[in-house]
Amino acid sequence: MKSNITLKLERDLLRKVRVLAAERDTSVSALLAEQLEKAVRDSEGYEKAKRRALARLKRGYNLGFTPPASRDELYER
Repeated sequence: MKSNITLKLERDLLRKVRVLAAERDTSVSALLAEQLEKAVRDSEGYEKAKRRALARLKRGYNLGFTPPASRDELYER
């Protein structure tokens, strides 16, 4: 189900948006809806990627480092 909204734009911007919509053979409403849907998808994708990255950092990585057994072993040349 779709709902209507009211949007206030500067006249110059509205004129440019109308031209852009006409060039794409669509309406201003459809053009704005498409852009808003894209913004929401991008935001959701970013949030999912962020959660995955933070979960990986929380688990940590095994880099195979073994600390030296003693100070002497650390400075052994």
